[in-house]
Amino acid sequence: MWIATTTLLLLALAGLAYVMRSALVGALTAVEGRLERRLGEIDSRVDRRLESLDGRLLSTQQSTGQTTTQIVERLSKLDGTATQMLHRAKDLARLEQALRPPKARGGFGELLLANLLRDSLPADAYQLQYTFRTGERVDAVVRVGQLVPVDAKFPLDNFERMVEAGDDESRALHEKAFGRDLKGHVDAIAQKYIRPAEGTYDFALMYLPAESVYYELVCGKTGALLEYAREKRVFPVSPSTFHMHLQVICLGLKGLQIERHAQDVMAYVAQLAKDFDRLRTDFDVVGKHIANAGSKYSEADRRLERFGTRLERAADWEETPVEPAAEAHELPRAVDAA
Repeated sequence: MWIATTTLLLLALAGLAYVMRSALVGALTAVEGRLERRLGEIDSRVDRRLESLDGRLLSTQQSTGQTTTQIVERLSKLDGTATQMLHRAKDLARLEQALRPPKARGGFGELLLANLLRDSLPADAYQLQYTFRTGERVDAVVRVGQLVPVDAKFPLDNFERMVEAGDDESRALHEKAFGRDLKGHVDAIAQKYIRPAEGTYDFALMYLPAESVYYELVCGKTGALLEYAREKRVFPVSPSTFHMHLQVICLGLKGLQIERHAQDVMAYVAQLAKDFDRLRTDFDVVGKHIANAGSKYSEADRRLERFGTRLERAADWEETPVEPAAEAHELPRAVDAA
């Protein structure tokens, strides 16, 4: 009895295990299917993401390659530019060495002055290396009615030392020397070139070839140097301000030209007025002659009309029948009346 019960229990457990196993297998199969679909979707997404990343990486790589190429090209250009700048710096250094002697520097300043005058004024409005009767020769004169002397020589040695000074004491020392050089140069310009007796104005221009020198002169600490130059009627100009002075001179030349043309026009108009007066006089004479001729014509016309009337009377007399004796008696009176 116990054995049968145990057998039935075992059979029941075996059936239950089989059912549970079948259910578990089915559940696992369903789970496996869902996992496979899920994994497939994940694989598809990952593939798409990887393809997108590959495209982006390829585009980025191409862009990086192009950027690298451009950077290399620009670096090559910069290298060439740097080489050119080094050559220019060497050229400037050689030019600085060449212009270090005062005579060469003065010649360079005169060349710059000549170029400014040539580019700004007509050829007949200025003259280079103008010589006065005393033998003094100025670098240039500008003709504006009278002569405007322009000096292009300027001592720069103490100015360069002042700029390159390493301490305040040295700078002050060279600044005083620069002031002495400037005053001496201003005195020389005023004495040599301001000559109203020889056709110059009572002032002269001092051309400074460097803007830094002009700035130091105009915007100095006290302004005493600029005031000293103005008292001597010597006006400093730099390349930029001298160009503006030349533009004003050009306007003055145009004004003088217009004035000369206006004077010519006025003289021509005055001559026309004289010719008109002579024409009016001749016209008045002709008018008088015409008036006299008109009065003579009217008088002759009246006489002609009276003479015609008399002729008509004479014709009427010839048509009237009269006796011979009367005709012979009246004819002399008719003739006398005619």
